Amino acid sequence: MRSGLGLSADRRSLTGLFPLGDRLAVGGDYAEVVASRIVLHFHPGRGFDSGTVLEAIAVSGMYFSQWQTGTSNGGLTAHPGGDRWSWESRIFEGRYDDAVPAARPVYGAWNRHDDPYGASPRFGSAYLRLRPEVVERATFCWPDSAYEPQAVGGPERLEELCQMADAKILDPSGLPDSAADLPLDDPLNDYVEAHVHGALVIGRDVEALVLDPTDREEHAEVLVRLSCPVEEHPGYRVTADAIDAGYRGPAPVRLARQLGGEITPARLAAASRAGDHDPQAVKWLWHCLARFGQRA
Repeated sequence: MRSGLGLSADRRSLTGLFPLGDRLAVGGDYAEVVASRIVLHFHPGRGFDSGTVLEAIAVSGMYFSQWQTGTSNGGLTAHPGGDRWSWESRIFEGRYDDAVPAARPVYGAWNRHDDPYGASPRFGSAYLRLRPEVVERATFCWPDSAYEPQAVGGPERLEELCQMADAKILDPSGLPDSAADLPLDDPLNDYVEAHVHGALVIGRDVEALVLDPTDREEHAEVLVRLSCPVEEHPGYRVTADAIDAGYRGPAPVRLARQLGGEITPARLAAASRAGDHDPQAVKWLWHCLARFGQRA
């Protein structure tokens, strides 16, 4: 019996189950396919334990899923019976139902537009750009796994998934029912989700960390301890007056006015660490900064 992912039903590991080779649908050319990369977004300056997320990555040399960290830039539902558990059970056909947290995949997106800001900035101002060979142990879906996608598979489906993502921006009628109201004209919703199976080791799997110039300045001492190159994207800046109040409502605009001046990823992370502001307003202000604050 074969599963919808192209696996025998009794196989328990997804690592390496989607070899590229001649199964690859994107031109059959490995070099052509990996011109784009899987990227994993995060907020480097957000608090974690007694330090920051970036410090934790530098110390561990690893990138962990929310199953291990207990943190998320989306919803906190990574627990048995939670939404994240249910989504993973569905798209991975139960293979992780009884898995320990360390065995579960980490989430990112395929940077199909080779955007300097990454593929899914709604989840963070910085991203890890993975080495091309990591695609061999990745799966992908569209839309986001939270919307019960039917289109799930390995690298051989990337071309199809990217075409679907591009087409549905123009004609969303083919979206799953659970995503019927998803505004795909919002660039923060426009990404092909990626799942990397097996441990994500910074020195082995990461081609570069790409971050905002303000974060590079803020975390200079930590960055020298990372076991990967560091690059900058053009940066994010926004003021309260530049935010469309209809986008995420009045709360992030109020917070931007309270903070004053130009909001940058480093300033917003510092505000988050201070603990004096509604976390939801901080999250929404990040969405506004990502949506209206790109400098390129």
